Amino acid sequence: MTTNHGPAHQPSPVDPEALPFVTPCRRLDYAAPLRWLRAGWRDLRRAPRQSLTYGLFLVALSWISALLAWQVGGWILLLALLSGFVFLAPILALGLYSISCQLETGLRPRLGYCLREGWRNLGNEMLFGLVLLILFLLWARAGSAVHIFFPLEQGRDWHNLLLFLGIGSAVGAVFAFLVFSASAFSLPMMLHLRVDAITAVLTSVNAVLRNRGPMLVWATLIIVLLALGAATAFLGLAVVMPLLGHATWHAYRDTIVVDGWPRNPLAHEAGEERAQGEGK
Repeated sequence: MTTNHGPAHQPSPVDPEALPFVTPCRRLDYAAPLRWLRAGWRDLRRAPRQSLTYGLFLVALSWISALLAWQVGGWILLLALLSGFVFLAPILALGLYSISCQLETGLRPRLGYCLREGWRNLGNEMLFGLVLLILFLLWARAGSAVHIFFPLEQGRDWHNLLLFLGIGSAVGAVFAFLVFSASAFSLPMMLHLRVDAITAVLTSVNAVLRNRGPMLVWATLIIVLLALGAATAFLGLAVVMPLLGHATWHAYRDTIVVDGWPRNPLAHEAGEERAQGEGK
């Protein structure tokens, strides 16, 4: 398999009712995540100004949010905000998917076009964001409930502490898996195809479950790269976030079989107009 896709084209009209409820996926090998990172790095090098501008915006947003959280609630709110980053990151990277999509069609990427695409997909994005918000609230409630296992002052030894940490980690892992499965391919799919949020989320979950090994490698790489970015006072995220965003687009294109599925008509028309304008 390869992530080098040709120019996008609009397939012949199809009956939406004739399409399956979940888009098919390919079987991945364990080297696939490394291919996605290499393809993402190529996109970053092809559009460094747009990608790094977007990355710096995300870093600035992270710093502003962290400072506000510190002023309002101190360490507790700051830690909650950092934990909730996993729920927000897929939506924040939507513009990076758009840059890779524009590069794929042979166009010169424009951030303004990314914003228009985000506005055009606002309904699906809000529904997807609502799903993530519900998961975040459930995670916060579960995290609060886990504190019943926190060892009391008189019984605080390392056995009880390990039990508390183990249960808390297991609960967090469950919610992290749910978010990762729902968002691994869904947002690039909504950007690319004329599908609703539910179909995109179910397709993403199905693809993750059918490729558990490679997707575990992909999730590990994401965690490691984000940790490296955060370790540099978040400045490294200006590069890491664009790299992961572009790589996620190629992960979607490498995994989800979109043949016969209608592309988003507005994106196709805008792309044709821009291609004709640039060709003059």
